Amino acid sequence: MASAVSLLLLSSPSPLHRASPSHLLSVPHRRVFLTGHTATPRRLLAAPPRASNNNDNSDAVEALDRLVAAGAYLYPFLDGAHHGRFLLAQFPFFSALLRPLAPAARLFHSSPLTPFLLFLTLYFAVVRNQQAFPRFVRFNAMQAVALDVLLIFPDLLAQSFAPSTGGGVGFEIFQSMENTVFLFLLVCLVYGGGACLLGKTPRLPIVADAAERQVM
Repeated sequence: MASAVSLLLLSSPSPLHRASPSHLLSVPHRRVFLTGHTATPRRLLAAPPRASNNNDNSDAVEALDRLVAAGAYLYPFLDGAHHGRFLLAQFPFFSALLRPLAPAARLFHSSPLTPFLLFLTLYFAVVRNQQAFPRFVRFNAMQAVALDVLLIFPDLLAQSFAPSTGGGVGFEIFQSMENTVFLFLLVCLVYGGGACLLGKTPRLPIVADAAERQVM
């Protein structure tokens, strides 16, 4: 009986012979670990969960950071408020709406050096100060600085091509340009400041990409 069993075992192929290398490679889950690049299960390709971005999470932005970021947009608005002299004269509603900003405007124009000092403060003490301020504050401060730099162009146009008389087509074009600049600054103040108070990151047209490149 034992000899018969021995003959049977010798005559039948062993499991090791049946599981040849080619057979091992033909089994999907084994081929994964032998090759490492074919038929990889979907769970192995799943990307790790992305870390939450504090700039897009309003709950993660502290109240003080919101106030500082929103206050930065006052700088370009106050620096370019003189472009709204025609609009404020035609529509007293805007004067009443902006009356709460009158103390800040008087302080801003109290000295010719005040705008320049605020520019240096925003750029070097806020935008470049990664240790003291989070990216949320620094990005919004950089947008405000870039917006103020853009005011150079309408200021130059106003000084160079301002009509000497208060009539004609040239005066109408000049008045429309001044009103457009003022309304753009007002929209940036309301949108940028309001979004910051809500803990959201506003992206202003023209200056958002430049601010993104400056803020690490």
